[in-house]
Amino acid sequence: MDPQTAIDLGREAIWITLLIGAPALLAGLLVGLVVGLLQALTQIQEQTVVFVPKLVAMILVLSLTLPWLIAQLVQYSTNLISGIPGRF
Repeated sequence: MDPQTAIDLGREAIWITLLIGAPALLAGLLVGLVVGLLQALTQIQEQTVVFVPKLVAMILVLSLTLPWLIAQLVQYSTNLISGIPGRF
């Protein structure tokens, strides 16, 4: 395996990791931002108030995007495994 192939495999793995993690992380970020803003406006500084809405939003987003996430992961795995004979 030449160095360029290893770099390409690593780049593709990082890209798939970002694609798979992005929906849940963005949902948590947006909900955390909104709840943090509401906490600042109402001066309620309880840490558990942020945790539950973030958890609910992330679970909801994961349940909605799960078929797409699995399809992306299966496609990446299939391409990776089918490319083994040509890469080595």
